[in-house]
Amino acid sequence: MILPESIQSLINGLERLPGIGPKSASRLAFYLLRVPEDIAQDLASALANLKANTAFCQECFNITEAGRERCEVCASSQRDSSLVCVVEEALDVLALERTGGYQGKYHVLQGVLSPIEGIGPDDLKIRQLIARVAQGEIREVILATNPSMEGDATALYLQGQLKQFNIHVTRLARGLPVGGDLEYADQNTLLRALSGRQEMS
Repeated sequence: MILPESIQSLINGLERLPGIGPKSASRLAFYLLRVPEDIAQDLASALANLKANTAFCQECFNITEAGRERCEVCASSQRDSSLVCVVEEALDVLALERTGGYQGKYHVLQGVLSPIEGIGPDDLKIRQLIARVAQGEIREVILATNPSMEGDATALYLQGQLKQFNIHVTRLARGLPVGGDLEYADQNTLLRALSGRQEMS
């Protein structure tokens, strides 16, 4: 079936999104074709505003409103400036903020080291992190990269870079999820849970 250019163009655009294959892209395009005009216009407007109205914080590289030099977290005097949590992406900041248990600041690397994909230290916000730590106000850096090969490699690289400073470098604890069963846990998770065990009080 030959589709009109406007529909095919939308399908091609949707296919470029992560997790969207040709079938899902086609279903979404035909769904948008059937919805009322105002819903389609709202989506088009939101997409146009996404790039126009957002920017990166000049301190931590999290997403912020366009025109703002610093995000809400960096600008807040209520946050602990001596504690910085290093994450891969802005979505990780949202996850940590939802816990309500972290009151420090952040540094968003905007990715992880991945030699296979050609992503090296210069492609991430590592130099900027080192410059922040070098100012001398930070006492602890929490490495909160994902527990993947790339996340672990990035954390190890950062640990090596931060050794020159007189600060604590910590890594998020790992182990068994709440509600998980021992019999279903993989070997690495069990080993990390054993090595990270804590005193019961």
